[in-house]
Amino acid sequence: MTSATTDPAEYLRQLGETGEAVVDIAGAALMLSALDHSGHSLMPYFDHLGEVAEQARGEAHMAVTAEAGARAIATMLTGRFGYDGDRLSYDDPQNADFMAVIDRRRGLPVSLGILYIHAARAAGFDAAGLSSPGHFLLRIGRRGSEVLLDPFNGGAAIEHESLGAPPSLQPTVDAFEAELQPVCDIDVLLRLQNNIKLRALQSGERTRALDVAKRMVLIAPSQPELWIDLARLNESSGALSAAQKAYDACLALAGAGSALHNEATLGLHALKRQLN
Repeated sequence: MTSATTDPAEYLRQLGETGEAVVDIAGAALMLSALDHSGHSLMPYFDHLGEVAEQARGEAHMAVTAEAGARAIATMLTGRFGYDGDRLSYDDPQNADFMAVIDRRRGLPVSLGILYIHAARAAGFDAAGLSSPGHFLLRIGRRGSEVLLDPFNGGAAIEHESLGAPPSLQPTVDAFEAELQPVCDIDVLLRLQNNIKLRALQSGERTRALDVAKRMVLIAPSQPELWIDLARLNESSGALSAAQKAYDACLALAGAGSALHNEATLGLHALKRQLN
């Protein structure tokens, strides 16, 4: 269990080493955010997450179906706590900074989704983020029933048909369903961090993007695509030795002959020409 006295960097390192699929997702998001708020007390934020969990247990524990539980949780987060999607300044980096999200009660779909997952699990529901591209969605389930939620829009329940489900051609349907498969909590946290990294790159903050890429590798060290991204950012920042180590890590993880392995091999060869 995450606590306000835990060292954020050490907690995240251990999180990456365990490789667990289900974690204290809100606590981990808070620890990632804490890396940008050195010296800022985490106690009020953990207290808030505890209050959200307690209220969720009280509001949704009697719900028999996933739909009823999801409705109770959405009402609680939007009504009692005032959480909503930030439509006026969607690209504001604060919308992916979990501490700022709690302070402002506004955020991106994925940052708000983490709060919904936290609340749903506290109330005894199964909850997971989905691999939906573009707009983050989540799934809440209980006793064989399930519902898709849009955390950005007040926790509204989503029907498959409203997502633009394709005609009933089996391969196309299978591809569509694959986009709505549950993902592990680490992937949700990576999606949150990727939002920060992309916004940093768009604004020319390469040092900031590099810092976030390091955090992504910290919590998911077994994902080779993160290492090659880190290698490129190190290389573009002039940190050639660090770039070489990141390329080597990618090569150790990527399957020989894969596109990623080949890409890392070419990148490493080009880098070594610079070093020699």
